[in-house]
Amino acid sequence: MRPNHVRAKLKRGEASLGTWLTLPDPVAARMMARVGFDWLTVEMEHTPIDIGCAAQMFAVIADSGPAPLARVPWNTGENFKRVLDNGAWGVVVPMVCSRAEAEAVVEGVRYHPLGNRSVGGQAHAVNFDTDPGTYYARANEEILIVVMAEHVKAIEKADEILSVPGIDAVFIGPNDLLNSMGKKPAFDSEDKEFVDALAHIRATAKKHGIAPGIHVIDVESAKRRRDEGFQFIAVGSEVAFMLADARKTTAALGLSLKKEVARY
Repeated sequence: MRPNHVRAKLKRGEASLGTWLTLPDPVAARMMARVGFDWLTVEMEHTPIDIGCAAQMFAVIADSGPAPLARVPWNTGENFKRVLDNGAWGVVVPMVCSRAEAEAVVEGVRYHPLGNRSVGGQAHAVNFDTDPGTYYARANEEILIVVMAEHVKAIEKADEILSVPGIDAVFIGPNDLLNSMGKKPAFDSEDKEFVDALAHIRATAKKHGIAPGIHVIDVESAKRRRDEGFQFIAVGSEVAFMLADARKTTAALGLSLKKEVARY
């Protein structure tokens, strides 16, 4: 069975960088899987990616080398089963704001005796280059659990949440965190409440032996967060990369979006 190199790196205290996939397109996923990221997260919370498309994306990612992860729509058992049984190597779970919610993640993702995930499927084993029996025996050692801290409630309850056994990383969603503070959503801010919240999550994660993570918008931000001690770092998304280069090209050519089509 292939080891989950991302989980291993985080356990060693190393940084692991990846990006978000938001297009429901296995071809785009296959191409992104060959650029050098450690992992790619298939974004199923805010996009039209369904489980059939996601399963194909997990497969092409795993075959190319990175770890295929999934951000599930919500913290429920059926979401965990569907993505994991169809080949994801881990889950990123939004809006985990209490110890009970963190325990529910572990309960749904881990097999007995650590959790209560049901046994079934074939694609999970295939993506780990093994057989189902071996997968069931070793999945608890390889599947990555990332809980998201993206609300002030999660900051307040950080010690309770991150002390739950079985969690590997905590991932800060800056946009939602700022929004929950009553501030303008953004990937970064110098607002003291926001800066203090990031420091608190990072310190609490380290205290409990969990990798702190965050979503950033560009390379400079990724380097800065890595130097600060963040380990699980998402840089933009495939759409962000595509549009950034496209806009540079049109700007260099003196082109602009025509007013009559701008609204589209």
